[in-house]
Amino acid sequence: MSDTPRVARPPATGRVAKPRVIVTRELPDTVMARMEALFDTTNNRGDVAMSRDQLAAAMADCDVLVPAVTDTIDAALIEGAGERLRLIANFGAGVNHIDLKAARARRIIVTNTPGVLTEDTADMTMALILSVPRRLAEGEKLVRSGAWTGWSPGGMLGYRIGGKALGIVGMGRIGQAVARRASVFGLSIHYHNRHRLPKVLEGELGAEWHANLDEMLGAIDILTLHTPLNDDSRGLIDARRIALLRPHVFVINASRGGILDEDALVDALENGRLAGAGLDVWQHEPRIDPRLLALPNVVMTPHMGSATYEGRVASGDKVIANIRMWADGHRPPDQVLEGWA
Repeated sequence: MSDTPRVARPPATGRVAKPRVIVTRELPDTVMARMEALFDTTNNRGDVAMSRDQLAAAMADCDVLVPAVTDTIDAALIEGAGERLRLIANFGAGVNHIDLKAARARRIIVTNTPGVLTEDTADMTMALILSVPRRLAEGEKLVRSGAWTGWSPGGMLGYRIGGKALGIVGMGRIGQAVARRASVFGLSIHYHNRHRLPKVLEGELGAEWHANLDEMLGAIDILTLHTPLNDDSRGLIDARRIALLRPHVFVINASRGGILDEDALVDALENGRLAGAGLDVWQHEPRIDPRLLALPNVVMTPHMGSATYEGRVASGDKVIANIRMWADGHRPPDQVLEGWA
């Protein structure tokens, strides 16, 4: 690092008449049009992810960067950013791809778009909870293959989910939305969270809190993950904890790939120590372990849990609101603190 002293950064908030905004991925047309009307905006209309050099060049030439989950904004990029960069307005709720500590050291505000994708992600989670035990992906492939010979009493047998115990790791907005859906299907709700929910909310959800995650893992039939990815949750469901799950358990992950140890998951699936899995996120995304591709009892979707037109537009609206509040000299409504989890 250079010994040359940095020029003092101006306050994080302050009036900026028409901020220079660079957006790293293609957003819905209506969102891009509004951004171009309101700000001095460069949109990525080709929707090819920026290289590291392109990100560095963008961060040297804007007041506001609008990245997405595919952009790794690490300490080195933030340290090398231009003095004018004062807001990183993330398109999405998760911010594990942004070094919050480095941003804070440079007095750069980070915002996200919480809440708008809750229902969409919960819907996808519930779809996976239904699809894996009932073998929907296997059945669809069988029909398409032309090998299906018709109904039979023993054909494509799966498992009903009514009466089973669902374990939810992370009982925030999405976890609670999943609990509400799952209870309608007759699942009993168990959860592990850093902090226990108020008893009134527990009663509303019909949810039982487990202070000890290991204890909960041994008592459930389906496991679903809904915690943000951070230092505490990275590798949370590792080989030791997967071994605590009973062989009939199904594992669902529509949160972040880094929470679940894929090597340990594959080993358990290949050796019959788990019944199946539903995965919308991946540890080394977009690369997928070929061993997972070969397993018939794994339902796989391409990180589409939040992929609805309505959700994308709502996320864009939040990004715009955050930029406008900051440009007007106010704290953005969705500012992320360094200890966000």
